[in-house]
Amino acid sequence: MEFPVQTANPAKAETACLVVPVFKDGALLPAAAKLDDVSERLIGQLIERGDFDARLGNVLMVPFAPGLNADRLMLVGLGERDKCREGAFRKALDAAFTALAALPVEEVAVAFTDVPVPDRACDWKARMVAEAVHRAVYRFDEFKAEKAPAPQLARVTLLISEQGDAEAARQGGRIGDAIGQGVATTRTLGNLPGNVCTPSYLAEQAEALGQGSGGALSVEVLDEEALERLGAHSLLSVGRGSEQPSRLIVMQYQGAENPDEAPHVLVGKGITFDTGGISLKPGEAMDEMKFDMCGAASVFGTVTAVLAIKPRINLVAIVAAAENMPDGRATKPGDIIKTLKGLSVEVLNTDAEGRLVLCDALTYAERFEPASVVDIATLTGAAIIALGHHATGLLANDDDLALDLLDAGETAWDRAWHLPLWDEYQEQLDSNFADLANIGGKPAGTITAACFLSRFADKFPWAHLDIAGTAWTSGKEKGASGRPVGLLTQYLLDRETDHEVEITDD
Repeated sequence: MEFPVQTANPAKAETACLVVPVFKDGALLPAAAKLDDVSERLIGQLIERGDFDARLGNVLMVPFAPGLNADRLMLVGLGERDKCREGAFRKALDAAFTALAALPVEEVAVAFTDVPVPDRACDWKARMVAEAVHRAVYRFDEFKAEKAPAPQLARVTLLISEQGDAEAARQGGRIGDAIGQGVATTRTLGNLPGNVCTPSYLAEQAEALGQGSGGALSVEVLDEEALERLGAHSLLSVGRGSEQPSRLIVMQYQGAENPDEAPHVLVGKGITFDTGGISLKPGEAMDEMKFDMCGAASVFGTVTAVLAIKPRINLVAIVAAAENMPDGRATKPGDIIKTLKGLSVEVLNTDAEGRLVLCDALTYAERFEPASVVDIATLTGAAIIALGHHATGLLANDDDLALDLLDAGETAWDRAWHLPLWDEYQEQLDSNFADLANIGGKPAGTITAACFLSRFADKFPWAHLDIAGTAWTSGKEKGASGRPVGLLTQYLLDRETDHEVEITDD
């Protein structure tokens, strides 16, 4: 996908479709006003006569507009001017590009950077445009015999009214394009069925990513024999009931000038299918447990975005991959297992398996002496009860890290909400027979799951993102969302900026 920038009069844009956002009050934005002047007040008349209702997300296609070089003109409703915030802006973008993706056009020009969004500059708006394009053209139909025609859209020109905003728009488009690619990667991995996307498949995808990176990404895959020698018995215990072998996948990107600079580490939960094990889940909606590897998928997506952007940081991405199945070898409720850290865990519920693979991955992360560690997991249904499907749950042992992630989520509009990680909750994990239990009962389930992980994250600043409510959508539009790739990528970009500021201050 290409996102060139044009600062010339929009009326001169030679394009298959010119896209113009409009508020309900009829007061035209700069690009729309210029187009209105040369088109015999076409836009103004459509609004005044009621032929176009500029309610949020409404779209009108005008097949011919006099005075314009464009083949078509599309009007997109922004709704009420005083209600135009980030969510409304993105809704208008999605409406526009969903319509455009259905047209037989390869290139369009859009004037969305004109839209006033409080506290959001041109680069942010350009980035949101690029991300919306990728969302609109994404398709997952590789298992269908009859495929719908693929979107032809391949070039979106960003029309800029202010000359001084051109470079910011280019940068925003570049970042949004990279994040859009990463989100698409995450969605595809999440949408793949469990009989295709196995732990071994994820390992193969990592190796392919490394081979295609031009040396920017090194990949190591630890098989079950290596994990056994290492002592990662907690991770291995989860996959013991499956014929699919477990894997620990480690991807390293070195972008900092100093190769020894402390890396930032992402750890993804990669349960490629979760039956619950011996603590078997109900049959209803169990097909959605293919999405239980969306934490791992978001790590792959973030690595994809990082390879496209090439920030000057060091990054380690770790994926703990296993399939949770019941058979005669499977871990049973009441079994006690030994973790890589040396702590013993009483498994009271085999459906609380994500924390059992993550705890060994967190311990493995110690060897990199990281600047920060963030794990991402579809960990608890309790997160959905607490936060619904809008906010990702965030818990951390470091307030500065938590604030950095919250800020990144606001910038990316991929938001999280900070939950407490108080010592009082740790008591719920007490076990009569082991160092700790793997569940803490129904109260505060999201928090006690994070408490469990915190026992294995005492050597570094650590945060946990529970994406059980945000990683996928159920119902008619069932599918992976690609979250929180935007948040994670922004967090890493902010670390690059922080480091450059520190160097300048020195």
